Amino acid sequence: MYHLFKGLYMYATSKEEYSILLLGLDNAGKTTLLEQFKALHSATLHPKLKTVPTVGQNVSTITLPDMYLKIWDVGGQHSLRGLWQSYFASCHAIVFVIDSSDVGDADLTKLGDRNAEDEVDGRLEECRMVLEDVLQHEDTEGVPLLVLANKQDREDCVEVVRIKEGLVRKVFEGEKGGAVRDSRVLPCSALTGTGVKEAVDWLCSRVKWNKEARPPVMR
Repeated sequence: MYHLFKGLYMYATSKEEYSILLLGLDNAGKTTLLEQFKALHSATLHPKLKTVPTVGQNVSTITLPDMYLKIWDVGGQHSLRGLWQSYFASCHAIVFVIDSSDVGDADLTKLGDRNAEDEVDGRLEECRMVLEDVLQHEDTEGVPLLVLANKQDREDCVEVVRIKEGLVRKVFEGEKGGAVRDSRVLPCSALTGTGVKEAVDWLCSRVKWNKEARPPVMR
Protein backbone atom coordinates (compact mmCIF):
# COMPACT_ATOMS: atom_id res chain seq x y z
CA MET A 1 0.00 0.00 0.00
CA TYR A 2 2.87 2.35 0.83
CA HIS A 3 4.39 1.84 -2.59
CA LEU A 4 1.03 2.49 -4.24
CA PHE A 5 0.57 5.83 -2.46
CA LYS A 6 4.20 6.73 -3.07
CA GLY A 7 3.76 6.01 -6.76
CA LEU A 8 0.57 8.08 -6.93
CA TYR A 9 2.26 10.96 -5.12
CA MET A 10 5.26 10.86 -7.44
CA TYR A 11 2.98 10.79 -10.46
CA ALA A 12 0.93 13.74 -9.18
CA THR A 13 3.94 15.89 -8.31
CA SER A 14 6.30 15.00 -11.18
CA LYS A 15 6.91 17.29 -14.12
CA GLU A 16 8.12 16.80 -17.64
CA GLU A 17 11.79 17.43 -18.32
CA TYR A 18 13.05 18.40 -21.77
CA SER A 19 16.71 18.55 -22.82
CA ILE A 20 17.80 21.54 -24.89
CA LEU A 21 21.09 21.41 -26.79
CA LEU A 22 22.92 24.75 -27.05
CA LEU A 23 25.29 24.69 -30.02
CA GLY A 24 27.28 27.13 -32.14
CA LEU A 25 30.82 28.12 -33.01
CA ASP A 26 33.26 29.13 -30.29
CA ASN A 27 32.79 32.68 -29.01
CA ALA A 28 29.20 32.84 -30.25
CA GLY A 29 27.99 33.67 -26.73
CA LYS A 30 26.42 30.34 -25.76
CA THR A 31 27.61 30.29 -22.15
CA THR A 32 26.49 33.88 -21.54
CA LEU A 33 23.10 32.97 -23.01
CA LEU A 34 22.91 30.03 -20.61
CA GLU A 35 23.45 32.48 -17.75
CA GLN A 36 20.56 34.60 -19.05
CA PHE A 37 18.33 31.52 -19.34
CA LYS A 38 19.09 30.61 -15.73
CA ALA A 39 18.43 34.14 -14.43
CA LEU A 40 15.18 34.56 -16.37
CA HIS A 41 13.16 32.41 -14.00
CA SER A 42 15.01 33.17 -10.79
CA ALA A 43 14.17 36.01 -8.41
CA THR A 44 17.66 36.03 -6.89
CA LEU A 45 20.05 34.84 -9.58
CA HIS A 46 21.86 37.40 -11.71
CA PRO A 47 23.57 36.38 -14.96
CA LYS A 48 27.35 36.12 -15.01
CA LEU A 49 28.28 38.16 -18.05
CA LYS A 50 32.00 37.44 -17.84
CA THR A 51 32.45 33.85 -18.93
CA VAL A 52 35.30 31.72 -20.23
CA PRO A 53 35.27 29.43 -23.28
CA THR A 54 33.54 26.14 -22.56
CA VAL A 55 35.84 23.14 -22.67
CA GLY A 56 33.49 20.19 -22.60
CA GLN A 57 30.04 21.13 -21.39
CA ASN A 58 27.99 23.19 -18.97
CA VAL A 59 24.58 21.95 -17.91
CA SER A 60 21.82 23.72 -15.97
CA THR A 61 18.19 22.91 -15.23
CA ILE A 62 15.59 25.67 -15.37
CA THR A 63 12.46 25.12 -13.27
CA LEU A 64 9.26 26.33 -14.93
CA PRO A 65 5.71 26.05 -13.56
CA ASP A 66 4.85 23.05 -15.74
CA MET A 67 8.20 21.60 -16.83
CA TYR A 68 11.95 21.50 -16.45
CA LEU A 69 14.33 22.61 -19.19
CA LYS A 70 17.70 20.92 -18.94
CA ILE A 71 20.08 22.99 -21.06
CA TRP A 72 23.33 21.52 -22.33
CA ASP A 73 25.93 24.12 -23.37
CA VAL A 74 28.52 22.19 -25.39
CA GLY A 75 31.87 23.64 -26.41
CA GLY A 76 32.01 25.02 -29.95
CA GLN A 77 35.72 24.71 -30.69
CA HIS A 78 36.48 22.72 -33.83
CA SER A 79 38.08 19.92 -31.80
CA LEU A 80 34.91 19.49 -29.71
CA ARG A 81 32.25 19.50 -32.43
CA GLY A 82 32.64 15.79 -33.02
CA LEU A 83 31.15 15.26 -29.55
CA TRP A 84 27.89 17.01 -30.41
CA GLN A 85 26.38 13.98 -32.09
CA SER A 86 26.43 12.02 -28.82
CA TYR A 87 23.72 14.42 -27.53
CA PHE A 88 21.44 14.38 -30.57
CA ALA A 89 19.37 11.29 -29.81
CA SER A 90 18.32 12.46 -26.34
CA CYS A 91 17.68 16.16 -27.00
CA HIS A 92 14.20 17.64 -27.48
CA ALA A 93 15.27 20.87 -29.21
CA ILE A 94 18.42 22.46 -30.59
CA VAL A 95 19.42 26.09 -30.15
CA PHE A 96 22.08 27.14 -32.66
CA VAL A 97 23.75 30.42 -31.70
CA ILE A 98 25.31 32.68 -34.34
CA ASP A 99 27.64 35.57 -33.55
CA SER A 100 26.06 38.14 -35.88
CA SER A 101 28.94 40.57 -35.37
CA ASP A 102 31.72 38.13 -36.36
CA VAL A 103 31.45 37.73 -40.12
CA GLY A 104 35.15 37.37 -40.84
CA ASP A 105 35.84 38.54 -44.39
CA ALA A 106 32.26 38.01 -45.53
CA ASP A 107 30.89 40.14 -48.34
CA LEU A 108 27.75 41.41 -46.63
CA THR A 109 26.26 42.49 -49.94
CA LYS A 110 25.88 38.81 -50.78
CA LEU A 111 23.82 38.02 -47.68
CA GLY A 112 20.23 37.62 -48.73
CA ASP A 113 21.14 37.36 -52.42
CA ARG A 114 20.12 33.81 -53.16
CA ASN A 115 21.22 34.12 -56.80
CA ALA A 116 24.76 35.23 -56.01
CA GLU A 117 27.44 32.93 -57.36
CA ASP A 118 29.92 33.72 -54.63
CA GLU A 119 29.54 32.00 -51.28
CA VAL A 120 29.59 34.07 -48.13
CA ASP A 121 33.08 33.73 -46.65
CA GLY A 122 34.30 33.95 -43.07
CA ARG A 123 32.59 32.82 -39.90
CA LEU A 124 29.06 33.01 -41.28
CA GLU A 125 30.03 30.54 -43.98
CA GLU A 126 31.52 28.30 -41.31
CA CYS A 127 28.24 28.57 -39.40
CA ARG A 128 26.37 27.47 -42.50
CA MET A 129 28.51 24.36 -42.98
CA VAL A 130 28.37 23.39 -39.30
CA LEU A 131 24.60 23.85 -39.14
CA GLU A 132 24.22 21.70 -42.25
CA ASP A 133 26.23 18.94 -40.58
CA VAL A 134 23.97 19.09 -37.52
CA LEU A 135 20.76 18.94 -39.54
CA GLN A 136 21.79 16.09 -41.80
CA HIS A 137 22.49 13.78 -38.86
CA GLU A 138 19.74 11.16 -38.60
CA ASP A 139 19.24 11.73 -34.86
CA THR A 140 18.26 15.39 -35.35
CA GLU A 141 15.46 14.66 -37.81
CA GLY A 142 12.24 16.34 -36.69
CA VAL A 143 13.86 18.07 -33.70
CA PRO A 144 12.73 21.72 -33.29
CA LEU A 145 15.50 24.15 -34.17
CA LEU A 146 15.88 27.69 -32.86
CA VAL A 147 18.56 29.83 -34.50
CA LEU A 148 19.57 32.80 -32.33
CA ALA A 149 21.32 35.73 -34.01
CA ASN A 150 23.28 36.84 -30.96
CA LYS A 151 25.05 40.15 -30.28
CA GLN A 152 22.34 42.22 -31.93
CA ASP A 153 23.23 44.99 -29.45
CA ARG A 154 26.45 45.69 -31.35
CA GLU A 155 26.62 48.36 -34.03
CA ASP A 156 28.62 46.10 -36.36
CA CYS A 157 26.13 43.23 -36.28
CA VAL A 158 24.44 41.77 -39.33
CA GLU A 159 20.68 42.31 -39.18
CA VAL A 160 18.71 39.19 -38.32
CA VAL A 161 16.66 39.38 -41.50
CA ARG A 162 19.84 39.20 -43.56
CA ILE A 163 21.09 36.21 -41.57
CA LYS A 164 17.73 34.52 -42.02
CA GLU A 165 17.53 35.11 -45.75
CA GLY A 166 21.20 34.73 -46.61
CA LEU A 167 22.28 31.89 -44.34
CA VAL A 168 19.47 29.98 -42.64
CA ARG A 169 17.19 29.75 -45.66
CA LYS A 170 20.15 28.64 -47.75
CA VAL A 171 20.71 25.79 -45.31
CA PHE A 172 17.10 24.63 -45.31
CA GLU A 173 16.68 24.86 -49.06
CA GLY A 174 20.04 23.20 -49.80
CA GLU A 175 20.58 19.52 -50.42
CA LYS A 176 21.94 19.02 -46.91
CA GLY A 177 19.02 20.73 -45.21
CA GLY A 178 17.13 17.50 -44.74
CA ALA A 179 13.40 17.27 -44.18
CA VAL A 180 11.35 20.34 -43.27
CA ARG A 181 11.38 20.79 -39.50
CA ASP A 182 9.93 23.09 -36.88
CA SER A 183 12.24 26.11 -36.80
CA ARG A 184 12.55 29.80 -36.10
CA VAL A 185 15.18 32.55 -36.25
CA LEU A 186 15.21 35.18 -33.50
CA PRO A 187 17.45 38.15 -32.66
CA CYS A 188 18.95 38.32 -29.19
CA SER A 189 21.68 39.78 -27.03
CA ALA A 190 23.29 37.61 -24.39
CA LEU A 191 24.72 40.71 -22.69
CA THR A 192 21.47 42.65 -22.32
CA GLY A 193 19.07 39.70 -22.18
CA THR A 194 17.05 41.00 -25.12
CA GLY A 195 15.18 38.16 -26.84
CA VAL A 196 15.90 35.58 -24.14
CA LYS A 197 12.31 35.33 -22.89
CA GLU A 198 11.02 34.98 -26.45
CA ALA A 199 13.53 32.19 -27.04
CA VAL A 200 12.49 30.25 -23.92
CA ASP A 201 8.79 30.72 -24.69
CA TRP A 202 9.26 29.35 -28.20
CA LEU A 203 11.23 26.36 -26.94
CA CYS A 204 8.58 25.50 -24.35
CA SER A 205 5.78 25.59 -26.89
CA ARG A 206 7.63 23.53 -29.49
CA VAL A 207 8.91 20.73 -27.25
CA LYS A 208 5.35 20.27 -25.98
CA TRP A 209 4.05 20.18 -29.52
CA ASN A 210 6.67 17.57 -30.45
CA LYS A 211 6.32 15.43 -27.31
CA GLU A 212 4.81 12.45 -29.09
CA ALA A 213 7.85 12.18 -31.35
CA ARG A 214 10.30 12.96 -28.52
CA PRO A 215 8.72 12.07 -25.17
CA PRO A 216 9.98 13.97 -22.14
CA VAL A 217 11.56 12.47 -19.05
CA MET A 218 9.36 12.54 -15.95
CA ARG A 219 11.00 13.70 -12.72
